[in-house]
Amino acid sequence: MENKELNLIGHLEELRKRIIIVLLAFIIFFVCAFVFVQDIYNWLIRDLNEKLAVLGPSDILWVYMMISGVFAIALTIPVAAFQLWKFIAPALTKDESKVTLFFIPGLFILFIVGICFGYLVLFPIVLGFLMNISAGQFETMFTADKYFKFMIHISLPFGFLFEMPLVVMFLTRLGILNPVRLAKARKASYFVLVVVSILITPPDFISDILVIVPLLLLYELSVSISKIVYKKRLARELELTV
Repeated sequence: MENKELNLIGHLEELRKRIIIVLLAFIIFFVCAFVFVQDIYNWLIRDLNEKLAVLGPSDILWVYMMISGVFAIALTIPVAAFQLWKFIAPALTKDESKVTLFFIPGLFILFIVGICFGYLVLFPIVLGFLMNISAGQFETMFTADKYFKFMIHISLPFGFLFEMPLVVMFLTRLGILNPVRLAKARKASYFVLVVVSILITPPDFISDILVIVPLLLLYELSVSISKIVYKKRLARELELTV
């Protein structure tokens, strides 16, 4: 009993150490991004014809903090993944340890690809659609706070959602998931993805569709990847038993 308690305390201390490292990395990246935040801000609004309005001095700081926070999250992803790997590595086999380490760069790359998809593809489409609805009926004026909240609301979730295929591949590789389970959970997964798409988009049907379709395609891609990885895993296990 005492040994179990000591092991639990040791694991909690190790987890605390990893969390502190991740938080320190986030703070460092946040400060670095904040140093260049004006240049980042100018690049993000490069296509706007008019300057964004602010309703008070605090709005400027809040916008800069939002932008810096997104960049800090993106850069912290590989650090957090590596620290998680360091935490669980002792419980993994040598082969599993190598596999998990291999997936860390992919997490960062897919996160960036997801944000770019949200920002470069979906954001202009949704913004253009909403602007066309109000054309000739309302005088539009964007505040910096609402503009960047809208941008982050659409772009940031896709950074995490685009990691779905890699996470599914990883869990299939470890034997936790398989394509049969994913196929059985398709209806429930579709429902969850539809709810997520409604929550992260403005309240209009077109925006929901533009987000739902990529999410469903991501899920089907994940199922296809799981089938490939699962077949390779079964073939490897068969070779070992022969």
